[in-house]
Order: sequence, then C-alpha cells, then structure tokens
Amino acid sequence: MMTIPSIQPAPRMPDENKALMAAAQKLEASFLAEMLKSAGLGSTSAEFGGGAGEDQFSSFLVQEQASAMVAAGGIGLSESLYEALRERQDEQ
Repeated sequence: MMTIPSIQPAPRMPDENKALMAAAQKLEASFLAEMLKSAGLGSTSAEFGGGAGEDQFSSFLVQEQASAMVAAGGIGLSESLYEALRERQDEQ
C-alpha cells in the first residue's frame, strides 16, 4: 500500500510582505485590464448593445475579470514585481 505524504502548510508571510504582494497583484490586475481593453473586451457591439448602462459598467466588468485572472495565477507578473519590491525593500 502506498502512503501519501502529508502536505505542509505554507509558511506564514510577514504583514509587510503581504502588503507588497497585494500591491503587486493589484498592479498586475491593472495591467491585465488594460490589455483586455486593448483586445476589445468590454466594448459594446452596435447591433446588440446594452445601451448607456452597459457602457458605464463595462470597465468594472473588465477590471473584475482581470482580478479573477490574477487570483487564478495570472501571468506571473505579480510574483516578479513582488520579488523586485522585496529586494528593494531589503536594500533600504
């Protein structure tokens, strides 16, 4: 019978590092939102649009979709930003 090794809990991140990671994830979400807007996501179609309401709230939808992408792993930008910010903080 094969035994399954237990999963160790992730090490706790200090509070200042949590703030850095949150800032890095927010920046990645903003970057992804701009990329999604450039790709045409959030623009209304002329033949079947939702009117003024859709135009007003489409930016919120794009931002939430970008945040969901980051929560699902993103493109790795937040990890790179976090490491760079942490190194810079350690130097000071």
